[in-house]
Amino acid sequence: MKVIVAVADPERDGPLLETADALANGGEVVLASVIEVTGDDTLASAQPEARGRRRMLDALAAQAGSRHARSLVTVARVGWEAIRDACASERADLLVVGWRRPGWDLLGTTIEEILRDPPCDVAVVKGQPARARRILVPVRGGRYAQLAARVGIGLAKADGASVTLLHVADREHRTSLYQLLGDHAYDDRVERLVTRSGDPVRVIKEELAQRRGAPQIIGEDPRLKQVSQALHRAATTDNTTVLIEGESGTGKELFARALHVLSARADGPFVAINCAAIPENLLESELFGYEKGAFTGAAGRKPGRFELAHRGTLFLDEIGDLPLGLQAKILRALEEKSFDRVGGTVPLCVDVRVVAATNRGLKAAVAARQFREDLYFRLSVFPITIPPLRERPDDITLLARYFIDKYCRDMNKKPLTLAPSAEQAMKDYPWPGNVRELQNCVERAVILSEGDTIRASQLSLTFRAAPSAAGAAEEPNPWGAIDLSGSLAEATKRIVADVERRKIEQALKEADGNRLRAAELLQISQKAFLSKLKEHGLETN
Repeated sequence: MKVIVAVADPERDGPLLETADALANGGEVVLASVIEVTGDDTLASAQPEARGRRRMLDALAAQAGSRHARSLVTVARVGWEAIRDACASERADLLVVGWRRPGWDLLGTTIEEILRDPPCDVAVVKGQPARARRILVPVRGGRYAQLAARVGIGLAKADGASVTLLHVADREHRTSLYQLLGDHAYDDRVERLVTRSGDPVRVIKEELAQRRGAPQIIGEDPRLKQVSQALHRAATTDNTTVLIEGESGTGKELFARALHVLSARADGPFVAINCAAIPENLLESELFGYEKGAFTGAAGRKPGRFELAHRGTLFLDEIGDLPLGLQAKILRALEEKSFDRVGGTVPLCVDVRVVAATNRGLKAAVAARQFREDLYFRLSVFPITIPPLRERPDDITLLARYFIDKYCRDMNKKPLTLAPSAEQAMKDYPWPGNVRELQNCVERAVILSEGDTIRASQLSLTFRAAPSAAGAAEEPNPWGAIDLSGSLAEATKRIVADVERRKIEQALKEADGNRLRAAELLQISQKAFLSKLKEHGLETN
């Protein structure tokens, strides 16, 4: 992310550099200032003052210890127009300006005018770095904006001239913003979010990352929170290799994409390749590319995934399935940051962060000599393990409701709710396919739903955990519990009656006691259903 700091007064606005550094998250920060000329003064006459201002800004950057800051001083008739031009030419993602009271001059304009027609996302910072800092970022196009502080955080959602304030740290600031921005509404969503997380800085970075395309990670389980914290720590590094381990369907690529967008490489490419999905004889050319004539059919030069991921992130999914012969070449590319194309003679240097993922136990593969030990140690510099869904049952309902809302919007259906029986069925299910299986299950249920409630029968939870060998040996024969005495007709009558009773009880449970709905589930008339209730003594249920 590239951040521009509009420096109108170096003594007052210089401290904004610290805020800009935090929001840039390792990206470039430009200290932009304008020397305004008026009357008969020429632009050339202000150049000495511009050189002095540039030295002052360079000193501010050095004093703040910012490694990614540079100064940009221009001479212009209208200061704000020069800042707008700088935002466009630098392709800035965020403009940081210091707070001024409504109507007060800021670079030849006012805060009100800047926010009404911003050149990009705008952060208005109130307070000095040593004090509680509050940041408001109004954004056009219905996107979310941020209001961050060392003691609080909030969001604003801008749509045209109106802004919805979701959270503001104190009453005084909220009143000022209301006066400044006009129409408003209030929502406590972010306040609850910050209260739960206890880490305003992490929340603000997550929100910024989501605006830049980072996937949303849903869950409140403590183990998932630890994974999220580890992800943020890894994102602060630039080249550290990360190994993401977890069962199939836990969302390893989602976490890898989040890591990429949270890092300083977010402006670079994210290139993914599934090592298990490509035949062994093609994998090398896919990873490293090839030269013209390298093999039959190589009619021209083709760049590989390492080359395409230059200055970005390369995601190697299912790294455990990588052939042994190719593992040595991957290790060399990681160690030396260079590789040869297939059929090439000149090494190519690349700047790539590698994130690998596997659903296999790589330690066991190393012990079985199926995976190189040196490559394992090179990949697992920063290991992250994603817990399976069955080990975080409290997240199941949370994820299900998230997917229900998503698919209702996608399919233009009215909002649906989960019946208590459906919630319980989801919690009891082992979810061998993890979040991917849950997502597919919910999508199917939304399609099948006819009313306003998703019931257990619409979930199609057909896969159950297989019993262990010991458990299967101890489990009694189910036919041993069935009374087969008497004639064939008598035995059949008893078994059918027992099946009918159990099926009716199951339907009543899935329908939450609603007899009409239970009859529909059994596909019989209400009259026949009431007759069966009486026949089996279930009238009181």
